[in-house]
Amino acid sequence: MNTTNFDLPKQNGPRVVIQGVPGAFHAVAARQFFGVNTTLVPAATFEELVQLACLPTHADAAVMAIENSIAGSILPNYSLLQRSQLRIVGEVLLPIRQNLLALPGVSLQDLASVHSHPMALAQCKLFLKQFPEMQLVESEDTAMSAAEIAQKGLRNRAAIASTLAAELYGLAVLVPGIEDDPVNFTRFLVLKPATDTQPLSGANKVSLQFGIPHQSGSLSRILTMLAAEGANLTKIQSAPKLGKAWEYQFFIDFIHPNPAHIPATLQLLDATTQQLQVLGVYEAGKMPETQHLNTKNTLNTTR
Repeated sequence: MNTTNFDLPKQNGPRVVIQGVPGAFHAVAARQFFGVNTTLVPAATFEELVQLACLPTHADAAVMAIENSIAGSILPNYSLLQRSQLRIVGEVLLPIRQNLLALPGVSLQDLASVHSHPMALAQCKLFLKQFPEMQLVESEDTAMSAAEIAQKGLRNRAAIASTLAAELYGLAVLVPGIEDDPVNFTRFLVLKPATDTQPLSGANKVSLQFGIPHQSGSLSRILTMLAAEGANLTKIQSAPKLGKAWEYQFFIDFIHPNPAHIPATLQLLDATTQQLQVLGVYEAGKMPETQHLNTKNTLNTTR
């Protein structure tokens, strides 16, 4: 991945691996959790993100998307996490606000094409439909699309990306908030090597993986037990077991109102499931205020 030729400001905060380049939504999530002085370590793929995050010489932590409120779970990332030596130490629930970016002084009338990641283009269909003459071009990263415009001085091209990308690459926000659904969130996991994780104060959420006997009622009994323990199930995701046709493993998240009871609940789960793997015990992320997300921008498209 070409992480752009820009000399971005050097930071002195923790080194955090992200998928994408500075200005991507992974970078926004990393800065939200670790602060604006976060040193971003770009990775081209999620596989590379996991590899770099396991190397103390390269990184202190990583931020990895795991699900979107519209598109659903990123199943391959569950598998990557399960096979890695990383543990979840936190999470970020980030509102995804897509913006049309261009060079300063450029107008809608100047644009011949719009570039961005396929997911970003798909999330802005209603806005883009107003401009059928604009070519839609898929790229591998939202922020990279923005950086290329700045690098090459492209006055006939726009990108769909974050306001952080606009800030980093000197672009103007031509039209803010062009996403179709204003209530659009991505959940990011904050990861550290298992050897570097300590019990966290305020940890009330658990992510884990397990198998169950291929018998009627197996999953129901586990869920009933969790309810009896007072655990609030916030996510359940199934995935096929490799080498076992039509058998599944389960990834679940739950919040416990009494964190002191989490060890006892995990003991019960260990006794009633197969190959239980605790992926993290951490503090649940806070849902941002959503009032401002319910008002969409209106655009006079007379050109």
